[in-house]
Amino acid sequence: MNSKLKESIENSRRITEAELTRYIPCLEAECPTLAAAEEYMLSSGGKRVRPFLTLEFCRALGGDEKKALAFACAIEMVHTYSLIHDDLPCMDDSDMRRGRPSCHKKFDEATAVLAGDGLLTDAFGVCASNTSVPAEGIAEAVCVLSAFAGSTGMVGGQVMDLAPAEPDADGYMKLCALKTGGLISAAALLGCIAAGADEKAKNAASCYAMNIGLAFQITDDLLDAEKGDEDEGKTTILSFMSKEAARDYAARLTDAAKQALVDIPDPEVLSEFADYLLSRVV
Repeated sequence: MNSKLKESIENSRRITEAELTRYIPCLEAECPTLAAAEEYMLSSGGKRVRPFLTLEFCRALGGDEKKALAFACAIEMVHTYSLIHDDLPCMDDSDMRRGRPSCHKKFDEATAVLAGDGLLTDAFGVCASNTSVPAEGIAEAVCVLSAFAGSTGMVGGQVMDLAPAEPDADGYMKLCALKTGGLISAAALLGCIAAGADEKAKNAASCYAMNIGLAFQITDDLLDAEKGDEDEGKTTILSFMSKEAARDYAARLTDAAKQALVDIPDPEVLSEFADYLLSRVV
C-alpha cells in the first residue's frame, strides 16, 4: 500500500470514527443496554471500507469531504447493523466478530436484533440530516441507501445466501453483487452525491464499485480457503473454479474497475485501492 492510499484510508477511518460517536443515540437513561450494544458494535473497528469509498469519491470529484461525512457514517451504521444480524443464530450463527464476542453473545439475541434495527433506522435519519447537501441530493441519497441496502440489494442477497438450494455460478455471483456489492455501490454513489457529481461520474462510480465489490468477495473467499476458515458446505467462488482461475477473475474485475475511473477527475487513490484489494491474494 503506497503512502498516499494509506494516508487517505487512515484519514477516512479517523474522521468517520470520531463523527460516529455523535450519532450513537443518547439512550443511557432509558435504554442503557441498547445504547451499550450499539456503541459496542460501532466501535469494534474493521476496515471501514464503505465510509472510505464515500469520502474518497467525494474528494476525487473535487468535493469537500465534510459534505460526505454524514453519508459515510450512515453507510457504516447500515453495515454494522448487517453484521449484527448476520451473526445471529438464525443467520450465520457466529459467536465471534473481529476477535470479540458477537453482539448476541456479548448481550443477548433480543438486544442484538434491536441494536441492528436501531442502527438501520437511525442511519436514514443521519443521511437525511446532512445539511451540507441540497434537499434534492439528500432525497437521492436516501433512495440510494434504501435501494442498495434493502430487498433489491443487500437484504435480497442475504435471502439468496440463506436459500436451501445451492446456487449455480451465475447465482453465486448475483448473490455477491447484492450482498457484498450493494453497500459498496451505495458508498461510492453517496460520495458522488455529496460532491454534486453528474450522471457520467455516477455511472463510473457504479461500475467501479460493482467490480471491486465482486473482487473483494472473491479475494475474501480465497483468503478464507488459505486460512482454512471455510464453512463446511458453504458455497464460495471455489465451488465453481480453481484458485488460479479465481485469482485471474479477480484481476480482471480489478482492471475493469480501474478502467471505469476514466471519468473521475482524480482517480489515483481509488485506482490504488482496487490494486490493494487484489494484492491480498496475489
